[in-house]
Amino acid sequence: MMKKTLTGIAAIAAVTLALTSCSAGGSEGGDAGGGVSSAPLNIGNFLDVTSWDPALADIGFDGPYLSAVYDPLVVDNGKGEPAPALATDWKISDDFKTITMNLRTDVTFSNGEAFNAEAAVKSLEYLKQGVRSQEAYTKVESFKAVDEDTIEIRLTQRDDTILYFMGLGRSYMMAPSAIDAGTLAETPVGSGPYTLSDASVAGSEYRFDKVADHWAADDFPFDPLVISPLSDPTAMLNGMQGGQFNVIYGDETAAKMAEAQGWNVSQGVATWVGLQFTDRSGSTEMGKPLGDRRVRQALNYAFNGPEMLKAIGQGAGAATNQVFPDGTPGNVSGLNGSYEYDLRKAKDLLAEAGYADGFEVKMPMAPPFQPYQASVEQVFGELGIKVTWDEYQFMDYMGNAPTYPMFIAVLSMDGNAVATVERQIVNPQWYNPTPGVEAFPEIQAQADRVFAAEPGEAQVAEIEKLGELVTKEAWFDVWYQANNMYISTSEFSVTPVIGMMFPTLRQITLES
Repeated sequence: MMKKTLTGIAAIAAVTLALTSCSAGGSEGGDAGGGVSSAPLNIGNFLDVTSWDPALADIGFDGPYLSAVYDPLVVDNGKGEPAPALATDWKISDDFKTITMNLRTDVTFSNGEAFNAEAAVKSLEYLKQGVRSQEAYTKVESFKAVDEDTIEIRLTQRDDTILYFMGLGRSYMMAPSAIDAGTLAETPVGSGPYTLSDASVAGSEYRFDKVADHWAADDFPFDPLVISPLSDPTAMLNGMQGGQFNVIYGDETAAKMAEAQGWNVSQGVATWVGLQFTDRSGSTEMGKPLGDRRVRQALNYAFNGPEMLKAIGQGAGAATNQVFPDGTPGNVSGLNGSYEYDLRKAKDLLAEAGYADGFEVKMPMAPPFQPYQASVEQVFGELGIKVTWDEYQFMDYMGNAPTYPMFIAVLSMDGNAVATVERQIVNPQWYNPTPGVEAFPEIQAQADRVFAAEPGEAQVAEIEKLGELVTKEAWFDVWYQANNMYISTSEFSVTPVIGMMFPTLRQITLES
């Protein structure tokens, strides 16, 4: 059976990368300067860098790569909260429409250009236009350099997620001349703790040269630093055993070996697994049954999520039926029993909705989701639902899956509860192109209350009420939440970050 973590990887990106020459770093620590101990860091990542251009990069996958060569204005503190980096502090105006940031004055880009307010504004304007990075700046009216070390971000309306996305990887600063040259995708020019070495082999091994006197050198005590993309989990584990890697993306096989090997294991929820409904209003002929809440509820009762977590997820995750990450604000533990497995109740609900004999449905299928296919066929068979699978290669799956009334999904979650409301419930996304909130006035009204509430406890309370509503409406059929897992040798520890498939270098620490 395919391991859960490998399913999660493949469900988000399918690539084949060959590891040609992993470099084994020595085990002896040195001195990074200023009395700070250092050690070689060799990361086995499961995906190649999508782009060295922060406007085009995927923040879920590219964290280790980009955080080596770029400094961000804001970082994630590991709890979905923004923390200072190049921006030393910030203030939000009383009307929530202006964010004033104070900047560091001791930073230089790797090409010798100075980092200042004008450079920050140029990078932010570039990110606002970026195909991927623009997601953080949809409510920005303008950026302004107030003086040499102060900027203003002016918003068209209140935005409770901008700092979250900036901290997650959407505020990397780039040298102005490199932006003008249009060469960042191939040649990164930032002010980060490392520069990309000419000895790197694209797609195989990326080597980084440590920057002398970097302003945050103590946070990056790794020298040398090598990141090698390798999608083959067996080869990655072999590299870990052979000393070629000391930090890798792991699975249950690696976790079971960890104690005997003296390795550290860290993990945390990252994705939700289940059925994504795309036609909750029943507007299409094939999706008509899903327009009845009782049908969606029936599907929730019919799948035994906790058992699927054990059998398919190998226990690496959380038994919850919510899209708010387990253990975070917005996730209400009392809601997890709302759809306790009850096949009889599922059948009764289908009968009440007029589908006692089931119905017919087409769904997409791709190799990464095959571990779930048998479970769906079994449950649907019990309910009389006849499913026809349309086969796709994974890279075609994402583009086609949302055209079906429902599909098997392994979707990344957010550590920020308001971002979850926006991405999973209200705003169109590739996996939810027509949320249909307007057809559910009660949910729309409660979402509006979330966005209007005072940030903090009051807003969390409104988010929890929204969670209750979407649970009642069976907005999703969440089977469980799956973990991301990282394996490291004893001298390193990794802090998982919700929203990042592989965290940045700041989340990798050298044990004293």
